[in-house]
Amino acid sequence: MEFYNTHILSVVLFTPLVGALLLLFVPRDSENAHRVIGNLFAFLGLIVSLPLLWRFSLAPDAPRFQFPENHDWIPSIGAHYTLGIDGISLLLVILTTLLGAISILSSWSAIQIRTKEYYILFLLLQVGMLGVFMALDFFLFYMFWEVMLVPMYFLIGVWGSDRRLYAAIKFFLYTLVGSVIMLLGILALYFKAGGSTFDIPTLLASASQFDTHWQVLLFWAFFFAFAIKVPMFPFHTWLPDAHTEAPTAGSVILAGVLLKMGTYGFIRFSLPLLPVDPAARHQIVTIMLVVSIIGILYGALVCMMQKDMKKLIAYSSVSHLGFCTLGIFALTPNGLSGSVIQQINHGLSTGALFLIIGVLYERRHTRLISEFGGLSTPMPNFAAIYMIATLSSLGLPLLNGFIGEFVILRGTYEVNIKYVAWAVIGIILGAAYLLWLYQRVMFGPVTNPANEHLPDLNAREYATLLPLIILCFWIGIYPKPLFRVLERPVQLIVEQVNPGYYGAERAAAPGINAAPTPGGISNTMPAMNMSGINRPPDPAPDDDADPHSLDPNAKDNEKAMPANASPATGTEKKQPAR
Repeated sequence: MEFYNTHILSVVLFTPLVGALLLLFVPRDSENAHRVIGNLFAFLGLIVSLPLLWRFSLAPDAPRFQFPENHDWIPSIGAHYTLGIDGISLLLVILTTLLGAISILSSWSAIQIRTKEYYILFLLLQVGMLGVFMALDFFLFYMFWEVMLVPMYFLIGVWGSDRRLYAAIKFFLYTLVGSVIMLLGILALYFKAGGSTFDIPTLLASASQFDTHWQVLLFWAFFFAFAIKVPMFPFHTWLPDAHTEAPTAGSVILAGVLLKMGTYGFIRFSLPLLPVDPAARHQIVTIMLVVSIIGILYGALVCMMQKDMKKLIAYSSVSHLGFCTLGIFALTPNGLSGSVIQQINHGLSTGALFLIIGVLYERRHTRLISEFGGLSTPMPNFAAIYMIATLSSLGLPLLNGFIGEFVILRGTYEVNIKYVAWAVIGIILGAAYLLWLYQRVMFGPVTNPANEHLPDLNAREYATLLPLIILCFWIGIYPKPLFRVLERPVQLIVEQVNPGYYGAERAAAPGINAAPTPGGISNTMPAMNMSGINRPPDPAPDDDADPHSLDPNAKDNEKAMPANASPATGTEKKQPAR
């Protein structure tokens, strides 16, 4: 128990690996043993991760990265086995263990060949994804990032549909290209900072001291890896093929977790690497916001032309993840918080939709929309759960999708209302294609005799879908715990990349209890200067600062006040000498 308390992240990280190693010693023809062991260790991975929820401290004086582990690994190059999580990582780790357990359970009857290899690879995939969200060393992070690539390649290429090899190779090449460019960026950052450590916080802090040219190059080096993984337009073309050809569990984990590795990378690495120079930063942020809007609209429009249910949901991920990147690069607390919550929401609702399509595929072995119709008659319980998942994905109030999208739009409105106007069109189109899909599959007469006697959901299918539906309602009705977990890490990020935000907020509404500035954060970067922002980009106020430096009209205002008066209140306040 003492080992678990001091190494909880390692236990969570390597529990799936223990299951994979154990499966190596199970005979190949013992298929039921493969299924039992695979599901057991996936469920154990979820169980051992749950204590993170109540052990994670929300105290203001708690360290930013909690449950730390730091051990020498390769001292000659400064690489360490360093783990730690903040509120953002915590939510993504729990999402990974939850969807991992559900995905493996959904594979019980769907996977009939090479079951031993399937469960070994899926458990290894879990290790890679968890490591990405926990690593605080660039070398370790890159190892986990690449470990994830190989199992997913084989899951698509061996257990996928007819064009599985094409989809697997395309996925591998796209991801590999992005990974290689990111590796060059990691090495450039490492050597530019002195070549003594791969510690992520240390290197990102050093990057803020580089000249603008280097900061721009480093941002774009990391950008390609994360943009391909999200995927952002126009790097999205691998996703529909991978989703369509992957087995059901592969599609669930691909949409639910793997895509979030890209958005997580943007938050954890790309935002701190934004150039300090206001002009360069404004240019990059504008590009990211515009590309996000294009992805939202493009993905939604393409969905309306699809004939394959799985490909339609795949393209919907391009649109939904566009909202996530829009919130990230709004550089506001609401935008960032909404983005992370929407990443969780997308994993739940889109994961449920892929499971639903998998249920139909197991019964009919087709995903063509034209092959279905009137399924609500033979499968009423299935129709009810499918409807909830659809409404969750399109953002109906009281379900999780509404919370994420609303907060993202609220945060983006603070930057420029034009971005919000375009994004709302994507929401309308999303409702159109999702309801159109549901209407064609579930309503009307049963015109195909093969659909007349389809069995409704069985106990195992209920066990995979009901937890996701419950969480969709819970987040939609009571999202406060998620916002509390995200409050401090989001505030720290905004203080770093847009330090004028909180200062302008206090200046604009002095009677409102604005979020306090956390101690220990150095506001060394200039305020965000974006056209259309609703508040003046003033720097955060400092008790020790000269009032003349904060207000250019302070000298004129002083004439109407006593010599030692504060410009804000008119009361006497002694200013220390500069």
